[in-house]
Parts: sequence; structure tokens; C-alpha cells
Amino acid sequence: MSVGQFRQPERLADAKLGLEKVSQAAIPARRIGRPEEFAALAAFLASDRASYITDQAIACDGGVLWSI
Repeated sequence: MSVGQFRQPERLADAKLGLEKVSQAAIPARRIGRPEEFAALAAFLASDRASYITDQAIACDGGVLWSI
């Protein structure tokens, strides 16, 4: 998986400094990812429903990779 920026408790200090807004400006989705969004992708890939998916790089990054 290609993982983008996700909201994390230890990054709350960064948010107070405005770094989160700067990061959001660089993300096409215009927001930081939520941990449950990454968890949903990981749970899907670990499930039987994804048993035929092999050798893939799946971006979970709000569109950052697409915009490069």
C-alpha cells in the first residue's frame, strides 16, 4: 500500500502550528486521511473478498500519487 498522511494524536501539536493546513493544500482530497479509512482498506485486503488481488500497490493517499 502507498499510504498518505493520516490524522494521528501525536500530530495535534503540528495542527496548532498550522502544518495541517499546509499539508491539506498539497492533497487533492483537501484533507488529512482518517485512521478508519486506512483500517477499512487494510481489513478489506486481509479479507476473503480480496483473495484474488495479488502484487498490487494500492494508494490510500487522498489523490497525492495521482497528482504527481
